[in-house]
Amino acid sequence: MTPRAMLAPLVAGSTWRRGVFLLLGGVLALPYGLLAVTFAQLLAGSEVPRPLVFALLVIAVVIAVVPLLLDGSRALEVAAVRALLGVDLPDPVPGHRSDRETRLRSALWIGTHLTIGAAVMVALITAVPMALAFIAQQFGIGAELMSRERFGPLDGRDTGWLTLTGVAVLVGLGYAVAGLGALAGSMAPVLLGPAPAERIAALEAQATRLAERNRLARELHDSVGHALTVATLQAGAAREMLDTDPEFVRRALSAIEDAGRTAMDELDHVLGLLRETGGDRPSVAPQRTLADLERLFTDARTTGLAVHAQRSGDPARVPAVVSREGYRIVQEGLTNAARYGQGPVTLRLNLHPDALDLELVNAVGRPDRADPGRGGRGLDGMRERVLLLGGQLTVGPDGDRWRIQARLPYEGTR
Repeated sequence: MTPRAMLAPLVAGSTWRRGVFLLLGGVLALPYGLLAVTFAQLLAGSEVPRPLVFALLVIAVVIAVVPLLLDGSRALEVAAVRALLGVDLPDPVPGHRSDRETRLRSALWIGTHLTIGAAVMVALITAVPMALAFIAQQFGIGAELMSRERFGPLDGRDTGWLTLTGVAVLVGLGYAVAGLGALAGSMAPVLLGPAPAERIAALEAQATRLAERNRLARELHDSVGHALTVATLQAGAAREMLDTDPEFVRRALSAIEDAGRTAMDELDHVLGLLRETGGDRPSVAPQRTLADLERLFTDARTTGLAVHAQRSGDPARVPAVVSREGYRIVQEGLTNAARYGQGPVTLRLNLHPDALDLELVNAVGRPDRADPGRGGRGLDGMRERVLLLGGQLTVGPDGDRWRIQARLPYEGTR
């Protein structure tokens, strides 16, 4: 090993950060040390009755031990380990109570941290000044005072040996701090790492976040995609009729304006959900439901797509989540029909007491308008919506027709 490699632990920034971490444990250990000294003096004296001293000792031990078992103490240690030891520990899962094993591991870690930190602090307070005095006398600083003292086999006249001893003490402390810091870094994941229950809770929280992101992506795709499809088709039709039918152009521009407003409302809704923090929910546009289908049909008809709807049952009796997802499925189906298929579109809605059945049928589009995948983001979004509700979805060609059939059960959604 080269001298440079040997000296690297003494000058590395990680060693200094680990030293700060160990000293932090020493600072936290000071109240415990003061309590120990105080009760040692009380037990050595005879002024205070022993039963009272033991009663106070029991109370003090309880007060001293309780912080070691708190989740907050563990969270503080995790933050300190990440910042000073450079160990990538996950944050404790919010709202998840630690089990007994996790609390005991955390208490063992904190107790060890305080003990080693106290030892390092004592060493620095006692050994470092002495080592510096040994080195300073080599340069004539405090030489007279040192000459009258004796340090084991050495006395004040052994200036060379005292200097070597001072340097050795400082180097040894540096290596000790580096070694103890490295040991703490290797033990932190064992004693402060998440328990199996916390790992499961963290995975569940991550899955919830991913599901919410997917839901927002579906909302954005379906709503804005539909509005853009309507606007694009209307703009194309208006361009064709610009010189021959100004009234149609005016209606088309009005439809494009309405589609743009709808898209902005939906975008505000999604962005409002993304901005949610701390349980404070901003004012956002209400989500569409089956009660808004007529407006959806009107938008589709303004693009030239004929829509024939057949409905049975009362939409007000459909659970809100099923009503919202049913609306989005119909919206995506009409968007795909306008972009890739041919009209008319036949929609059948059967609102049963326990489930919603919907079917959209339209002619397969011309080859030049065919959807290359016919199972892209829109159809994937449909499948995810139906899957989350525990329903069934059938999508695909049926002869020269394109058919979407979905069944959305109400069970567990009310």
